Amino acid sequence: MSSLKPTIGVFDSGFGGLTVLRALLPLIPDARYIYLGDTARLPYGSKSHETIARYAVSSAKFLHEQGADLLVIACNTATALAFEDIQRALPIPVIGVVEPGAQAALAAAESTPNQVLVLATTATVQSRAYTQALNALNLEATEKACPLLVPLVEEGWINHPVTDEVLKIYLTEALAQAPATNTLLLGCTHYPLLEPAIRRTLTSMQHPLTIIDAAKATARAVASHLGLPSQSPDLNATGPQCTFYATDSVEKFQFLGSNFLGQAVAKVNLIDLGG
Repeated sequence: MSSLKPTIGVFDSGFGGLTVLRALLPLIPDARYIYLGDTARLPYGSKSHETIARYAVSSAKFLHEQGADLLVIACNTATALAFEDIQRALPIPVIGVVEPGAQAALAAAESTPNQVLVLATTATVQSRAYTQALNALNLEATEKACPLLVPLVEEGWINHPVTDEVLKIYLTEALAQAPATNTLLLGCTHYPLLEPAIRRTLTSMQHPLTIIDAAKATARAVASHLGLPSQSPDLNATGPQCTFYATDSVEKFQFLGSNFLGQAVAKVNLIDLGG
């Protein structure tokens, strides 16, 4: 893209995509960001493929209408099930979270064996999107659905004994399936908030793994697409310009969103995208 100050649309069914935005801000501080959380219609994972595609395309079109000249699908379910639909619907570049995560796992595999464990939601696991992306890079993949983790994160139980116990159960089951795994890919944008707890749990299990954050990998992929460095030490003096939209309770978005973004979400605009 030729623009030095692009307008980047970031879309998720809810709050998790804010971890992608959080990773983007220091890498591309001069951009204008428009974030949409389709909170009125979440969770996407329980919907049909057709419904997910319809919701995702309508959200993507809204961001394009607001001026986005690059779209980031910061939602694993939408990336897995509606990426091609969104690409066909928009005349701008579209970047999802699955391929950057797989590429980051490949980079990690250069120094370790090529077996990757993916933690994700049930819908993402059922799509087999990560398995297909990783297999295409000659990496072995084991996917583990972790349906309890998203509600625990949204409850704010980031450092809680219950969350540690749930993580231990999921990781024990997953590593029993793939004991030689040494790379762990976080295949849900909620999961970066659990990375300290995951590291703590793996240490207690005496099974350290290289952890790949697909949110950070996606941010680096966007920077690369724009021809920018993938590492940036500081923010622009005036800071990035961010506009937030949600399709349901703006108060809840501000409260939970601040935890995901790592800073206050001062204003959220309520919009109606229909059914």
